Amino acid sequence: MHDDLIARAKAWLAEDPDQETRDELAGLIDTGDVTELADRFGGTLQFGTAGLRGELGAGPMRMNRSVVIRAAAGLAAYLKKTGTPHGDDTAGLVVIGYDARHKSADFARDTAAVMTGAGLRAAVLPRPLPTPVLAFAIRHLGAVAGVEVTASHNPPRDNGYKVYLGDGSQIVPPADADIAAEIDAIASLDDVPRPDAGWEILDDSVLDAYLARTDAVLDAGSPRTARTVYTAMHGVGKDVLLAAFARAGFPEPVLVAEQAEPDPDFPTVAFPNPEEPGAMDLAFAAARATGPDLVIANDPDADRCAVAVRDGGDWRMLRGDEVGALLAAHLVRRGARGTFAESIVSSSLLGRIARKAGLPYEETLTGFKWIARVEGLRYGYEEALGYCVDPEGVRDKDGITAALLITELASALKEEGRTLLDLLDDLAVEHGLHATDQLSVRVQDLSLIADAMRRLREQPPTELAGLAITRAEDLTRGTDRLPPTDGLRYTLDGARVIVRPSGTEPKLKCYLEVVVPVAAHAGLPAARARAAELLAAVKRDLSAAAGI
Repeated sequence: MHDDLIARAKAWLAEDPDQETRDELAGLIDTGDVTELADRFGGTLQFGTAGLRGELGAGPMRMNRSVVIRAAAGLAAYLKKTGTPHGDDTAGLVVIGYDARHKSADFARDTAAVMTGAGLRAAVLPRPLPTPVLAFAIRHLGAVAGVEVTASHNPPRDNGYKVYLGDGSQIVPPADADIAAEIDAIASLDDVPRPDAGWEILDDSVLDAYLARTDAVLDAGSPRTARTVYTAMHGVGKDVLLAAFARAGFPEPVLVAEQAEPDPDFPTVAFPNPEEPGAMDLAFAAARATGPDLVIANDPDADRCAVAVRDGGDWRMLRGDEVGALLAAHLVRRGARGTFAESIVSSSLLGRIARKAGLPYEETLTGFKWIARVEGLRYGYEEALGYCVDPEGVRDKDGITAALLITELASALKEEGRTLLDLLDDLAVEHGLHATDQLSVRVQDLSLIADAMRRLREQPPTELAGLAITRAEDLTRGTDRLPPTDGLRYTLDGARVIVRPSGTEPKLKCYLEVVVPVAAHAGLPAARARAAELLAAVKRDLSAAAGI
């Protein structure tokens, strides 16, 4: 076992094109660190519908140039097999974007070289830019595919590789398995041509076109008075968001200076995710000092948008479901037509808003790869701070355009002497108080997640918080509207629970929702108290049932 492990490590070392990971791996081989080598060579980082995502380092279980070159070569082979030439027989174009994480620029350059060597055309965005700019560029340039090098809001040690096809949306089965099979078929990096030149570095015209497209998000003549504090969370969103806000005529946001510039080490946050405890502390401090109407945050690749508001004497984050409902209500008020869609883990309030407005409504599996494919989509969101407010421009979540739209809404309410919280109260009175929460467990040992899912399948709960479970669904079997996925859905009288492993992080995620009629509880304060009581009880009982 030891000799085989060392042999595999040496074979990988012989092909590794990166001096940094070569030195790292050579050191592990020299010291005979069997535990670390086994962790890195115990398999391969799996390519799926999320593409690739993992910790940076040497070996097939890490993100590195060798893994990325193989992934790019597999994608190129898939594109050529599925037919990428245009009608004029020119090779298909692959657009490549990247964020400011460690190694992102290297991975983007390697991808461009592989595509060029495979006979495809490659074009790389001019610098680290938000993921939605890449998603826009695919459709704008008529590309057959796009690659974004990003790990979104993962910890600093991670990076990732997200793949889009020519419709501008992320891959779904069976494309992921077909690409993975092409990756597995690559015997050696020596078989992958990688020229030193031949691809295009795009200028700012694509970014300019993206910014021009943001005009379509807002109503002509709408109020533009809301004042904001903004944090880019050490990511790539600042310059694009500031340009979009200036173009729209909003007051210039107050920047959280400590988090304004890209920094792959994310020094001020434990996790660069606005949802994580403490991540918004600096933004709240800036808000207390400057008194804006709302706080806006992007995650590091700026495809997510977080919103915070003054609530009583201090600031609090709105839940993704709250922002999702607010944007939906705003679009309905503006007369939007088309289908409203959300993932199954998001609040059922969107369905009630859509039905009341006479609009089509769809539920999908988790992820914008599914939401973006809904026929006739006008608006889509999911609770993890992702909003698609302009599907004709960007068929993915877009934290820049979502920020524009929520600021327009805040401006319109401000003109009426009202706030986002006032509109949330209106929605609760009209449709019932929809309160959501999460039970999210981060693990070191992934087997703990599998154990919890198995326990719930073998010994399913019959009630939670004293509410009988009226329907229990194992989503691995699929439904008449949803393809199979690893998840469980429980429907209760006035509540709903979904349990699933995270697709991008070592977490078990449980999504909880209770719906409390406001009229039946003599007003909003009593309804909120009842909702909080129910959510706490559901969380407690579910944790016990899952053994987590």
